[in-house]
Amino acid sequence: MADKTSTDQKPLREKTSEDFAKYFQTTFQPPSLKDARRRRREDIEVHYDFAISEDMQQVGIGKKFFIRTYGCQMNEHDTEVMAGILEGMGYEATTEMEAADVILLNTCAIRENAENKVFGEIGHLKPLKLEKPDLLIGICGCMSQEEAVVNRILKKHPFIDMIFGTHNIHRLPEIIKGALFGKEMVVEVWSKEGDIIENLPKVRKGNIKAWVNIMYGCDKFCTYCIVPYTRGKERSRLPEDIIEEVRHLARNGYQEITLLGQNVNAYGKDFTDLDYRFGDLMDDLHKIDIPRIRFTTSHPRDFDDHLIDVLAQGGNLMEHIHLPVQSGNTDILKIMGRKYSREQYLELVRKMKERIPDVTFSTDIIVGFPNETEEQFEDTLSIMREVEYDAAYTFIYSPRDGTPAARMEDNVSMEVKKERLQRLNKLVNDIALKKNKVFEGQIVDVLVEGESKKNADVLSGYTRKNKVVNFKGPKSAIGNIVPVRIKEAKTWTLDGELVTETTEVT
Repeated sequence: MADKTSTDQKPLREKTSEDFAKYFQTTFQPPSLKDARRRRREDIEVHYDFAISEDMQQVGIGKKFFIRTYGCQMNEHDTEVMAGILEGMGYEATTEMEAADVILLNTCAIRENAENKVFGEIGHLKPLKLEKPDLLIGICGCMSQEEAVVNRILKKHPFIDMIFGTHNIHRLPEIIKGALFGKEMVVEVWSKEGDIIENLPKVRKGNIKAWVNIMYGCDKFCTYCIVPYTRGKERSRLPEDIIEEVRHLARNGYQEITLLGQNVNAYGKDFTDLDYRFGDLMDDLHKIDIPRIRFTTSHPRDFDDHLIDVLAQGGNLMEHIHLPVQSGNTDILKIMGRKYSREQYLELVRKMKERIPDVTFSTDIIVGFPNETEEQFEDTLSIMREVEYDAAYTFIYSPRDGTPAARMEDNVSMEVKKERLQRLNKLVNDIALKKNKVFEGQIVDVLVEGESKKNADVLSGYTRKNKVVNFKGPKSAIGNIVPVRIKEAKTWTLDGELVTETTEVT
């Protein structure tokens, strides 16, 4: 288990122009894929003493920051933390990139397309940097943990001021200090595993729903995935810290939380002196007076019977589960390193459907994995029909440099991959519409998040099963759970009307 310790901060000391050269020799820490692969099992410390040094608490007064976030919910959560730190330094958030004095691109490395978008944005920032020489531009997130990415930035984009990784977000004040007073790019990317830093400030988006990170990293090493190298090994937060954070959110009126982790149901496996797993955490959170609790993302291999029994209690534990399958073929799953078979996955789904009332599933699927045959792809289509997922996030396989799959020979043409994705998406859409049609005429609970993006006169929110519902109603409904009768089902949304009289909700 992580050691619960408190250590002194080591802020960047005051530096003169004479010793900045020495400083950059020690803080220029590019990532090493070789080091990341070693996966040393080091003791993880938990720190409760985060503080911004006095000389950096007002450095941003009168200045603005802009953060663009790519990728998963974990990145969204990291952005909330960085925004909290920057506001603690006196900076003010802006939605206009051109008005910013600090620009951070919080990047994603899961697919090649995500990286291409980031490099495209970096290219667009060069003219802005020439126009505003004092502008600080930083690249952070998962791409920063990739050795090849950092080398590319160093070679082709020397105007970037800061590169820092996922393990050292808490050192943002020191990194900005180095960028402000130095004359060279600050690169600080730890290949070692990060400690757990509690009490970091956050600027949450809204006051209705909140992300709660419960663990970091992943130990699964699926052959196509770069995340274990960019996020490190699994490190679980202590239960009492998570529970207190959720209680704090409940006291402040939040209606829904989503527990985050690269593999949330592996929570607690790294504890050495505490027998406490994800099912125990969910059972404890179930007792807190907050209306809705969700989690993402889970791995089928770690979904145990105890967790299923806890979720079956219902109440504030939502019956919608995101359960990535990736492929419906056992041979492909084996090559992917998923460590379960098609039959084992379907047995898990069967148990959950049997024990959790009205459970619904969404999933992730990769099309065109190296050497996937037509017959193997048909197995993916058939598992879609058998499980009847309410939603699926589908992708064409994208090789990530440094992963085992990137070294595999791939004889599936892009033309075939695109055709398979099209067939899969058609099936996904057909099933989604079929599942949504069931709700027509029903009254459902909707957590109202705000106005619809397409029409300010329409409110929008989510059901317990994560269905988007649009309806007309008073703005006072925002932030509340209200009953809505579904009038029309579409493929990805439901249209309804607010129920104003007392009605039994199903």
